[in-house]
Amino acid sequence: MNRTALSSRGFRGPFARWPRAADAVLAALLLLTTVFLTEGPGDSMVLRPITDVPPAALVVFTVAGAVFSQRRRRPLAVLAVAVAGWALLLPAGHGDLGLIAIFALYSVGRYAASSRRGQVGLATAIAVLSLDGLLASTPWANTGFGAVVMFVAWYVGRRLRLREERAAQRLRQQAAETRRIIAEERTHIARELHDVVAHQVSMMTVQAGAAQAVADADPEGARQAMAAVEQAGRQALEELRHLLGVLRPETERDGLGPQPGLADLPRLIAQVRTAGLDVRLTNDLRTPLPTRVQLSAYRIIQEALTNVLKHGGPRTMAEVHLSEEGTDITLEILDHAPPGLTRPQTGGHGIVGMRERATLLGGSLETGPRPAGGFRVLARLPLAGEPA
Repeated sequence: MNRTALSSRGFRGPFARWPRAADAVLAALLLLTTVFLTEGPGDSMVLRPITDVPPAALVVFTVAGAVFSQRRRRPLAVLAVAVAGWALLLPAGHGDLGLIAIFALYSVGRYAASSRRGQVGLATAIAVLSLDGLLASTPWANTGFGAVVMFVAWYVGRRLRLREERAAQRLRQQAAETRRIIAEERTHIARELHDVVAHQVSMMTVQAGAAQAVADADPEGARQAMAAVEQAGRQALEELRHLLGVLRPETERDGLGPQPGLADLPRLIAQVRTAGLDVRLTNDLRTPLPTRVQLSAYRIIQEALTNVLKHGGPRTMAEVHLSEEGTDITLEILDHAPPGLTRPQTGGHGIVGMRERATLLGGSLETGPRPAGGFRVLARLPLAGEPA
């Protein structure tokens, strides 16, 4: 597996892949360490036979080790058992639960939701450690070092938890922002389609009135007017199918009237050129397109050129290519910005809106930097404006 695949999946250790099994193995290792290792002369660690461990201490060690396997679900209970067992064995001189207490403190910082209870647990563990040092006549330097180790274990766990919570919150905010942008863009699309349908219905009303006025004097003219009404009605019904189910708010953003289409591209490019952007248009489309497809294509090109002006500056040169590929039309917008210029690739309002327009028609949108510098927007829309 290459590095790209590893980075895309992310490294996951055994505690992330098999949490229950890993915690059980860790609990067993800590139990064995507690039972068979003890302090020797000069702060050294020596092995001891199990026969040197009193039965009562062995029972406490076993309980603390078994409970430790629940460190993710009940971290505070695990710490409480470890500290209580440690304090219970102090009069007998078997203060060997310090290692389990340290790992339990990390688990409290990492998995306990309440920071205040974790701090209380930390203070209690340090108090038991200090009492152990007094009873065993341990130098204060050693006791202080042990307290620092306990604090660091809890603090590292807490920092990891806070970092994970912040990352999850950022993901929730990004998802909410994406949903908001998509809803806003769908509302805008609904508003535009509403205006398209209103324009068609207005034409039908005018044609029907004209047919009624000339029905007696010019029957042929009346038939032609009614044929125009039929054609406009069919187109209005077709556009209505894409409008249903989308809520149109009361606030208006655009004026009434027909929405722009591909026939308006020269005027759009002239406006962009007036702003200082050099745009070259290549239009190889031959098939007549539904109004909704023309509207979405126009808006995608408009947004892409606006982004070129915003991020590349007025001296950047852009190219707009329109072509047909089978049952799709292809819109490609290229800009020739300097290689060092950075552009947002995902998550921006404009890119999310363009992708939503393409998706609602059953198409797709690709964006990204060009190897030689600049940016590329590639949209594919079905000729009929229907999902495949």
